[in-house]
Amino acid sequence: MMRHFQFFPKKYGFFPYVFLCYLLMPLIHVLNETGFKAVIGYSLLLLFLLTYRQLYHTIAKKSFSYWLTLQVGIIMILSIGYNPYNLFMGFFPSNFIGWYSNKKQFNRALTSFASAVILTVMILSYLGTVSDLFFFLPFLVVMIGAPFGIRSMSEKVELEQQLDQANEQIKDFIKREERVRIARDLHDTLGHTLSLITLQSQLVQRIAEKQPERVTAEAKEIEMTARSALQQVRELVSDMRTITIAEELWDMEQILKAAGIQFHMEEETELPSLPPLQQNILGMCLREAVTNIVKHSKAENCFVTFGNTRADFTISVRDDGVGVCNNYEGNGLSGMRERLALIEGKLSIESGLGTTVAMAVPVIVKEEVVVL
Repeated sequence: MMRHFQFFPKKYGFFPYVFLCYLLMPLIHVLNETGFKAVIGYSLLLLFLLTYRQLYHTIAKKSFSYWLTLQVGIIMILSIGYNPYNLFMGFFPSNFIGWYSNKKQFNRALTSFASAVILTVMILSYLGTVSDLFFFLPFLVVMIGAPFGIRSMSEKVELEQQLDQANEQIKDFIKREERVRIARDLHDTLGHTLSLITLQSQLVQRIAEKQPERVTAEAKEIEMTARSALQQVRELVSDMRTITIAEELWDMEQILKAAGIQFHMEEETELPSLPPLQQNILGMCLREAVTNIVKHSKAENCFVTFGNTRADFTISVRDDGVGVCNNYEGNGLSGMRERLALIEGKLSIESGLGTTVAMAVPVIVKEEVVVL
């Protein structure tokens, strides 16, 4: 399939065509010539037009410097051999020199261009074709200094493009992180509830024949648990759910009871006044811990103890199950560690006669203000 021909890349818009109007003056100078010199002049202008087009198509390519060198050479010939005012065509390569992103290449190209312009002026002055050298001086200064401004503007545009790309990457990272967060929250919030429904359903199956009078009550419990799961989904979607340690301990007792595991907790334990974020994360970790106990431990008892110092608050969840720590590896454990890391908390696991999961978070101590 043939590519559609473009005189200039579309991304530059109409501006490359506008600058072609500056070739009218050199064209007029060549029109005043006759014979072989006129043919050479027209050929040089056509070749200059080709270099002008190619410079737009070869940016960041090795051939860019070759076309730029050829363009400067054409300007020197047209200035010396035809009319000294053709030297103003130097604003064309001056613009392209500013496009060099590499500082070394930029300095080399600018030095070569300045040397070529100065050499041309010296030759014109020697030939006596320049009557007023000071007339050219301000334009030459602008011509040689223009690449600095153009390069600065190009760098700004490039930085803006990089910033746009970085913003797009950040958006992708945020979307990816949000997917991970939703997956983790679904696992943590619904995992233990669905496990509870499974356990209750198994209980109903066992007592259906022996204790039919309990089936109705257990069915109502399943209904309540299912409604709770539905509510959790709604709260998760709206991102408004906040879990407290006290609430999660009560839920923990219920799920362990349904699994036939005895729940033991220190009596009259006074929980510290932790910030909502810490309570929410510890609650999610407790939920994951009890889910792991029900799924993997084969325990008969679960013990929850608390440690409260001036620096840390610790919750330890211990079971008397099989004590295989590797069974805990997976999304649950990694999710607990990631969540605790957000509040500078730590997670430790010990496996022996059972498994102990300990979660520790720093306590923020508020200084008391003494009024004198």
